[in-house]
Amino acid sequence: MKRRTFAAATLAAVLATLGAALPQHASAQTDWPTRPVKLIVPFPPGGTSDVMGRMIADELSKLLKQPVVVENVGGAGGVIGTERGARAPADGYTLVQTGVGQSAVAHGLDPNLKYDSNADFIHVSQVHSGPNLLVVNPQTPFRTVKDVVDHARSNPGRLDYGFTHAASGHMAMELFKQTACAAAGGKAGSCQPLAMVGIPYRGGGPMMTAILGNEIPMMFINQDVALPHVKAGKLRPLAVTSLQRNPLYPDVPTMAEAGYPGFEALSWSGLSLPKGTPAPIVAKLEAAMKEAMGSPAVRQRMESNGFVVPEQGSRHYTDFVRVEKERWTKVIRTAGIKPE
Repeated sequence: MKRRTFAAATLAAVLATLGAALPQHASAQTDWPTRPVKLIVPFPPGGTSDVMGRMIADELSKLLKQPVVVENVGGAGGVIGTERGARAPADGYTLVQTGVGQSAVAHGLDPNLKYDSNADFIHVSQVHSGPNLLVVNPQTPFRTVKDVVDHARSNPGRLDYGFTHAASGHMAMELFKQTACAAAGGKAGSCQPLAMVGIPYRGGGPMMTAILGNEIPMMFINQDVALPHVKAGKLRPLAVTSLQRNPLYPDVPTMAEAGYPGFEALSWSGLSLPKGTPAPIVAKLEAAMKEAMGSPAVRQRMESNGFVVPEQGSRHYTDFVRVEKERWTKVIRTAGIKPE
């Protein structure tokens, strides 16, 4: 009798322990976050990615009632920080800023990346989208995209442009060169891309100095970076690479309007989590992102710099990343671009 009583008491204790543990685990997910959260921004401080990361970190800190602390992990065009994010514990306390360079372009440059942007992350929501701007030095005769194309065709190999390796402007130029054939009435594979000569620069700053000094005649550059120089008359804008005109440049046509239907080359970023993060945490963060991005202050701040607040939510951002990865992998392979 004593043995049965002891066994029953032991079983009851075990069941009680399990019963207590399960609700605590569920409660830990529901109560998230109970301590500071880290946001890996895989670029150095000061650039557009860093600005966007800090903006959303500030908004999430207010909504989640815990500090969201930015950790800049630069290197390899965003790859180093993104790889670290993919390996982080999937507990909701490490967020990862994903974006066009590290989540799409990188796959075209290196098929052996140590992470997969589709498989190794849960994409929570997109933060920003912005076009590139095709700009020329005002001393050039170019006033339209057609002017550029006509000159390039008449002078193969004699028209230069500036680029920063693997940046969104670089990708926009490669897409431009590849699609010029179709715009001229050619068929895929029946003609060569525009024969222009790319001059590489280590960053946007040196490249901007070069075009302002008329060392290079043209380039694609982010719309917010170009704005003060366009306003000062030091750069002439020819087209934007979004499907719609940009509010900062209402008189500048889109590349589609200039004769390239469907042409789109965007700078973008979003918020993601390591694969395996519990669903309740993902849902809570997704809801917080929707609220943050819907804030009038955030919208005003972004739109005043020519950025678009994209559709929010995990489903949209997951599909968007997949399409962008496919798009730029194809462009890079066609162009034969290799890692630096």
